[in-house]
Amino acid sequence: MAKLLVVDDSATERNHLREVLIRAGHSVATAISGREVVARAQTERPDLIFMDIVMEDIDGFHATRALREDPSTEHIPVVVVSSKNQKADKMWAQLQGAKGYVVKPYADADILKYIKQLVDGEAV
Repeated sequence: MAKLLVVDDSATERNHLREVLIRAGHSVATAISGREVVARAQTERPDLIFMDIVMEDIDGFHATRALREDPSTEHIPVVVVSSKNQKADKMWAQLQGAKGYVVKPYADADILKYIKQLVDGEAV
């Protein structure tokens, strides 16, 4: 069972992803903003963060970069989950430190494979 953190400013998206992860047997906390996810990651130390890009305060790119620059959170992998489907967005996410990118709408398996790969260390 992995300890996961989901951040999305859309309650619908956040709750859907949370349910997918809980059904798969994981412990899930949620956040609604980039600032909140950075603060919660520092205190809760999740195994993996699923990060939206478009949020009202600081976006997911900025939050991912902030997590990479903080020694207390730099080891936590971030997987972007976004409706942004441009190659430039995916490349920018990787440059900020994201370890994966999933485009909405997604299949549950698209999400769960990152847990196997980044938390469990399995080849996918």
